[in-house]
Amino acid sequence: MIQAVVDNVCWQMSLDRKTTALKQLQGHMWRVAFKAGSMKAEFFEDVVPAVRKWREVGMKVYIYSSGSVEAQKLLFGHSTEGDILELVDGHFDTKIGHKVESESYRKIASSIGCSTNNILFLTDVTREASAAEEADVHVAVVVRPGNAGLTDDEKTYFSLITSFSELCLPSST
Repeated sequence: MIQAVVDNVCWQMSLDRKTTALKQLQGHMWRVAFKAGSMKAEFFEDVVPAVRKWREVGMKVYIYSSGSVEAQKLLFGHSTEGDILELVDGHFDTKIGHKVESESYRKIASSIGCSTNNILFLTDVTREASAAEEADVHVAVVVRPGNAGLTDDEKTYFSLITSFSELCLPSST
């Protein structure tokens, strides 16, 4: 029985499945590693300075990830930058809906009391970008080393960035 569970988890991970149960299991495993100090989250060098700048001008920052809320909090609470949870106003995971479904973005907007067209969603997955756009959310596709390649059509259609510092966002006053 135990081997069957292990085999199933390994199979889901090999397919990069985004199931809520798998992400919750990963979150539990990460909790032990992060709290023991044997693991720290790393962010691209442009991320934390950009988020700090956005926060200074009054913007709110939310995380929507296929990783569980618990895993998100572990990553931001135990990073090479220290505990940066104070930079995040809230967390969303697949409990709100899958990232490739436009209704998920409408639910997020509703839960934070914001119009979808006042949200910018950053992603490296074009199916997620399309779903967010369908919900009238602004999107930028982040191109980073190790991300899946983009087709020529995707490169032409989507707004692409390679660094958060490329974003020119209006201040929130």
